[in-house]
Amino acid sequence: MDESVAIQETLADGQTCLIAVQGILAGEESVESRLLGLVRTHGEHALFLYTHRRMAITAEDVWLERVVPITEGFAAEEVTPDSDLHIIGSDVTVQISSEDAQLVVQLPFGSRTRTFLQEISKCRPGVVGSEDIKENEKHIIANHSWSHNSDDKATPRQSKSKMDVTSEMMRSSSMMISGKGCILLEQKFGLRDNIVKFQLERKEDSYTYLQNFRFFIGTYNVNGQSPNESLQPWLSHDVEPPDVYCVGFQELDLSTETFFFNDTPKEEEWFKAVTDSLHPDAKYAKVKLVRLVGIMLLLYVKADHALNISEVEAETVGTGVLGRMGNKGGVAIRFKFHNTNVCIVNSHLAAHIEEYERRNQDFKDICSRMQFCQSDPKLPPLTISKHDIILWLGDLNYRIERLEMETVKMHIEKEDFQALYQHDQLKKQMDKKAVFDGFTEGEITFRPTYKYDTGCDDWDTSEKGRAPAWCDRILWKGKNISQLSYRSHMALKNSDHKPVSSMFVIEVKVVNEELYRKTFEEIVRSLDKMENASIPSVILSQTEFFFKDVKYMQLQVETFTIHNGQVPCQFEFINKLDEHTYCKEWLIANPSKGFLLPDSEMTIELELFVNKSTATRLNSREEKIEDILILHLDGGKDYFLSVTGNYLPSCFGSPIQTLCYMREPIRDMSAESIRELTLLPLQMSDDIFQDEKPLDIPKELWMMVDHLYRNASQQEDLFQQPGLRSEFEQIRDCLDTAMLDTLLSSNHSVAEALLLFLESLPEPVICYSLYNNCLHCVNNYTLSSQVVSMLPMCHKNVFNYLMAFLRELLKNSGKNHLDVNILASIFGDLLLRPPPQHPKPDVTEKRKAQQFIQQFLLREGNSP
Repeated sequence: MDESVAIQETLADGQTCLIAVQGILAGEESVESRLLGLVRTHGEHALFLYTHRRMAITAEDVWLERVVPITEGFAAEEVTPDSDLHIIGSDVTVQISSEDAQLVVQLPFGSRTRTFLQEISKCRPGVVGSEDIKENEKHIIANHSWSHNSDDKATPRQSKSKMDVTSEMMRSSSMMISGKGCILLEQKFGLRDNIVKFQLERKEDSYTYLQNFRFFIGTYNVNGQSPNESLQPWLSHDVEPPDVYCVGFQELDLSTETFFFNDTPKEEEWFKAVTDSLHPDAKYAKVKLVRLVGIMLLLYVKADHALNISEVEAETVGTGVLGRMGNKGGVAIRFKFHNTNVCIVNSHLAAHIEEYERRNQDFKDICSRMQFCQSDPKLPPLTISKHDIILWLGDLNYRIERLEMETVKMHIEKEDFQALYQHDQLKKQMDKKAVFDGFTEGEITFRPTYKYDTGCDDWDTSEKGRAPAWCDRILWKGKNISQLSYRSHMALKNSDHKPVSSMFVIEVKVVNEELYRKTFEEIVRSLDKMENASIPSVILSQTEFFFKDVKYMQLQVETFTIHNGQVPCQFEFINKLDEHTYCKEWLIANPSKGFLLPDSEMTIELELFVNKSTATRLNSREEKIEDILILHLDGGKDYFLSVTGNYLPSCFGSPIQTLCYMREPIRDMSAESIRELTLLPLQMSDDIFQDEKPLDIPKELWMMVDHLYRNASQQEDLFQQPGLRSEFEQIRDCLDTAMLDTLLSSNHSVAEALLLFLESLPEPVICYSLYNNCLHCVNNYTLSSQVVSMLPMCHKNVFNYLMAFLRELLKNSGKNHLDVNILASIFGDLLLRPPPQHPKPDVTEKRKAQQFIQQFLLREGNSP
């Protein structure tokens, strides 16, 4: 994630955020996450420090705290003592000094941090290049030669104890990097260097050999509990210590606060519990920690392997409600171990026995959306599948189906696990290649790991009486992998799940330095002969693309092939004149840039996806599906691609007022009528169409709420469990065409469609003009009601209708487990949004929006 985009939105004209990185600001008694942005203003530079939400996507998510000018006396240097070895992949502490500021910041170890510090060094007064930076007894960060890693995308909150643990893990008097390592780590991104890199990859077998390493993989759903027992029975079960630890948790914290604000003290608790329980016969270095709400992944390596870890990147993908909430989803860490690329994924997929299709969808979403930046910005991001070794762990939530509870327990008592496994949903879905295609899972010879009464080994005795299931799993994909063990750990009783572990022996590709140098020199010599041969050119399989019947939030993909000639080339889609991006907002090329060896080819996908930010203008025909892409060859010519299509208008992205004047389905209306109604001023008189009175509320909204009112009042996890994408598409088509009188989809899918509908409104239910009025009267119901009365009639009707519906849901809270806080948090963000030009809201302002909605949920009213 590029946090500089969020920072740029906060800046004044003439100010530019050159680069940003997320770090930890260490105080005397606390540590707090901050965004650091390097900002240029009319030739001068400064560091801008921001507090922020976990995912700093827009300016709404960041708040400026202080500015540190980069003037005479400014310095940025590492504060690690000389006796410490710099652990590749670990975070590094930097002291920032200026005339009026002394800050200690812990930055994530990686390529982005290195680039950030190099850019700072260039900005210091009088500095021309990095060779001019004064060195002293400590290492100057800007000149530090470290390997290609990445910043933590979800930087963990850390305390002094955590940093102490990390620094104690490994001690050495010096740091040695081989000559081969210097070549590999040198950051060059020119065409020649990429040719060398790709040729080295092709000839990898000629200079590497395989060496065995032990990998421990563990997963544990802790059900929101704090650690109150040693984890050694799980993490240190084997006599021989592993070389690598990959430890994943789910449901780290189940509180509403964590769900919406992603901050929890339990991250620190479980991190310490893991660190204290690693195998006692070896010293380990923490490489990376990444967390998304309650899903956390920790990576450790033996201290003497630390120098062989490089290119560390961490990413997160939320698959919860609205496709982004982090109560479900995945976190991942990728890294290079010697010369083998490894990706570790920890996921928590959708719950409930009947939701196996949603679990399949979650898996596919994580695979498609999880992308890791490469150190070379000209190369496309890496996906999970682009790794030699993939290790996937987590609470996958697949259940045992079509067996009575007593039959399941009978098989368990007889330890007839193979008979029980035949009814396992994950096995069935893998057999159909519907999920985890190409992955392998070891034989299950242990009891189901869910669901137990906390504190003992008894099966669930609660009212729900959940059936036993193997929810917690470990799978792998890749060559040269042997599984030594796959087991559960019954000794731990802190949760309703049991932890699971697997020990692998993985053959890792290790570089023979002498053979590497020989191969490297051969490639360079052959490259010298190739240079200046001719200008690069390519052949495109297609240059005109038509996307037919594009629909709201339904991805369409067209592909074409780039076939390269006899000269290596780098390509990139470039911006057109006076435009800031290479394509329209609804389009993306994947990959948008890349490298081709002679006589090779690459398939490019053009992905068209219309969402809330583009739908309104497409509905009104203010914008059409039309664009020209420019494919540029470095040192060669430009190629032009034409993209056209037709968009089917939708109620999603249409204003409330527009829909109230549409008695027919939107697909049955003429383009001119849709345009005329969409562009009507908001405060128009109700009698502007004297021959037709508007509907009280949009008929599409009524269909969704009515379905939920009749069918889902007692639905557990309503508005918290996402629906199926295929069912959303059915719901959208039904609303846009009125082909059916009822919605034939699951309650969760209809609930998420309702949230998506509210999110897509170009003017929220509570109009932008009344946003501040609402915040000023959050503790006064009378004043709040007066503000609502000021809304245009159609908006007021929708607000009152939704409040009445939500109050009905709360009457069934004993069944659906909803409460005022949950509903106010979900709907507060959708109904009461700040205007586009409004100063970005902080957490206090967000809470006020929720409190405003709470007032109406706590009042009695009519049913919808």
